Amino acid sequence: MQKLAKNSIHTVTGGGYTAEGHCVCRIDGRVVFVPGLLREETAEVQILKVTERVAYARVVNLLSASPHRAVPDCAVFPKCGGCVLWHMDFEEESYFKTARVQDAITRIGGFSLTVSPIIKDKRTTRYRNKAQFPIAEENGLPVSGFFRQRSHTVIPTEDCLLQTTLANAVTKTVREWMTACRIPAYHEGTGKGVVRHVFVRSGEFGAVLCLICKTQPKYLDELVKAVRSTHPELTGVVLNLNPENTNVILGKTTRTVWGNPNVEDTLCGLRFSLAPEAFYQVNHDQAERLYQKALEYAALDDTMTALDLYCGAGTITLCLAKHAKEVLGIEVVPEAIENAKENAARNGMTNVTFRCADATEAAEELAKAETFPDVVVVDPPRKGLTPDGISAIATMRPHRIVYVSCDPATLARDLRILCDTAPYELIEVTPVDLFPKTHHVESVALLCRKE
Repeated sequence: MQKLAKNSIHTVTGGGYTAEGHCVCRIDGRVVFVPGLLREETAEVQILKVTERVAYARVVNLLSASPHRAVPDCAVFPKCGGCVLWHMDFEEESYFKTARVQDAITRIGGFSLTVSPIIKDKRTTRYRNKAQFPIAEENGLPVSGFFRQRSHTVIPTEDCLLQTTLANAVTKTVREWMTACRIPAYHEGTGKGVVRHVFVRSGEFGAVLCLICKTQPKYLDELVKAVRSTHPELTGVVLNLNPENTNVILGKTTRTVWGNPNVEDTLCGLRFSLAPEAFYQVNHDQAERLYQKALEYAALDDTMTALDLYCGAGTITLCLAKHAKEVLGIEVVPEAIENAKENAARNGMTNVTFRCADATEAAEELAKAETFPDVVVVDPPRKGLTPDGISAIATMRPHRIVYVSCDPATLARDLRILCDTAPYELIEVTPVDLFPKTHHVESVALLCRKE
């Protein structure tokens, strides 16, 4: 039996993948996680860490390469923690993400259902309409990039290949302004400094720069002049203040410095205005395909009603309203609800209502009021639905539940609870790749009530 000691070298063959995209290997029955290795590849690995149950290792010598191994285009892979799949080709990435959803549905949810083929993205770069770059200092100068995995160390990058060229260029202009005006970057350890993040959101009709700072920076007029002269695509500049010692990016106070604070975009034939705080899918083209699948599952007609929980700026809600008699959207973020109401008016939608409330509390109130929508659509955050929210949805007894999820594990958990506590059957689950080159995957599931 080989002893798994730190720094010892072993030969392994890649098996499956973890949810983070690390390859799962075994040494004498002990599970070893190896980032950067592909299934069926053989490699010599060095043990980095050993726990009671698993070990962690790195590749030191690749002995046999998979035909699905790709040469990374990214200059900072794998140091940067933003992307973990640059070493996989397109087909292997699709396999990994489909297997990740299937594993959750089978192992966590306990379902025998086979998930549908993944809806692939035609692009693997420049697909994000939203960039959030943390700012740090290196050798006395501001740098931007992404955090190293499991750390808050910024790996500087001039050109993130997932972001638009505009977002990268605007961020460079912000760094140049910081240098020229001696505006310091925020430092998490000391709590000192000013600029925390650069946030750029793009749409069909322009883009907005949101500068996230601990305190009010000086020389904002100089920044506006610089970005307006260099980047005419920008339609607004806003300042967000976040004085808290927190990992949350956006603070509670946002003010317009110049122009329109909202981004204007079209999605599924509708026009939307989006505040910096409003949720919006980062991959426009794939979001349309995701929503089309959700609409297919909802199977609405003009005699039916629908409830959209966690509705954000009303994107899914308005898509539903194009086909339904009446739709109610619920969202806890006030700015997003204001956006949603404006978006309904902008698109001439009169059969939709929006309410600013916690999704669980609103669902419970609707259930007590004996509200019975034909379809309930949910698109919760990564943590999924709450037990009380699930109970309220079941009490409303919709004919169909359409669950849009960014986390396969919580999706599978919630689907299992719904099927165990209410007369629902899981009909179909479709993965959708909204995040190429990262380990993230979106899914949409359909539950139907048993009659």
